[in-house]
Amino acid sequence: MQLRYAFRVCPSVSQRACLARSFGCARVVFNDALRIREDARAAGLPFVTSAELSKRLTASKKTPEHAWLGEVSSVILQQSLRDLDTAYRNFFDGIKSKRPKTGPPRFKSRRDSRQAIRFTANAGWRITGGGKLRLPKIGDVRVKWSRSLPSVPSTVTVVKDAAGRYFASFVVETDPAADLERMPGADAVVGIDLGLAHFAVLSDGTKVDSPKFLRRAEKKLKKAQRVLSRKAKGSKNRDKARVRVARAHARVADARREFHHRLSTELVRENQAVAVEDLAVKGLARTRLAKSVHDAGWSAFVAMLEYKAVRYGRAFHRIGRFEPTSQVCSNCGVKDGPKPLNVREWTCGACEAVLDRDVNAAVNVAKAAGLAVPACGAQVRPVLVPAQRGEAGTHPKPYRATVRQAGITRL
Repeated sequence: MQLRYAFRVCPSVSQRACLARSFGCARVVFNDALRIREDARAAGLPFVTSAELSKRLTASKKTPEHAWLGEVSSVILQQSLRDLDTAYRNFFDGIKSKRPKTGPPRFKSRRDSRQAIRFTANAGWRITGGGKLRLPKIGDVRVKWSRSLPSVPSTVTVVKDAAGRYFASFVVETDPAADLERMPGADAVVGIDLGLAHFAVLSDGTKVDSPKFLRRAEKKLKKAQRVLSRKAKGSKNRDKARVRVARAHARVADARREFHHRLSTELVRENQAVAVEDLAVKGLARTRLAKSVHDAGWSAFVAMLEYKAVRYGRAFHRIGRFEPTSQVCSNCGVKDGPKPLNVREWTCGACEAVLDRDVNAAVNVAKAAGLAVPACGAQVRPVLVPAQRGEAGTHPKPYRATVRQAGITRL
């Protein structure tokens, strides 16, 4: 199994200049190759192959206009052509319904939020005895090692994000048998109901509160964004303010990702089977709850659960989004219809069991996946959970009507 291990790197000033030159050269090669293929398509000519693009790149490096391409490693230029092939392949596979649809390859810009170059094994890069990353024509870059690599990496990708941080992402081969031995055995199963007031409610009655990282950082983000809006476009101060905004958002994203990793690892370690509901995140993101839905990050969390379950030999189940988990009594199985969102506790009319709405849904998620779990009638908390500011209620804020036509009010 191939896995990626990412570490923060701290290049010096001269190394940053070399990395910027490498990012620019890889971007130019990608854009030139894309332009060649687009021109051929517009002229009705055959699709330009990768071998032909590689020949043109080699010839272009010998010309005075593009001699500066020889200042960087030739491997990252060839990998830029491979990235273009991957973009075309994903686009064509999406048209053929072999994978989710993606747009056609687009031209890269120096203002993109992510810049990356990739070194393969034949590039001559290596990890030195002192723990530094030696990159061709860049030098020895200091790496902040947070853990050891399980095996010798095959490739390394150097990434610069919008916040100006640099990362080294290693691709390593791992032994699935070794991963299974490291994970302790477990016989428990769990169903998970994801929400906003509580990030996750488990079928055993456990409730995990939502950290709401974006909500807690809103005040600082608003202040940084306000400072950015007051800077003159194209000025150095605006660039500095933009980086401060990007770093503030990066801290929120990092905290959310860390929370997802910890919780998903704990659930996979303690349970042999995990069941979740396939939520319509895109639909919920178009409602008044959009900010809270994006702040929760359900899709990323479920993706972590899925790949960790596969890695450690656990069973992962995803039930359909139209399963009536909130309408069926987990104790007797009687369906008594939908309920308003303000109903957090209800009594079954058939068996008279007092059920918590979220715990009952989590139990039904597990049962829908074929997992044998006991029904749990955990009580709700005695205090009310306040709604998020700006999201309370189900009606829009009243605005003064400006136009009336045929009895319909336009806002």
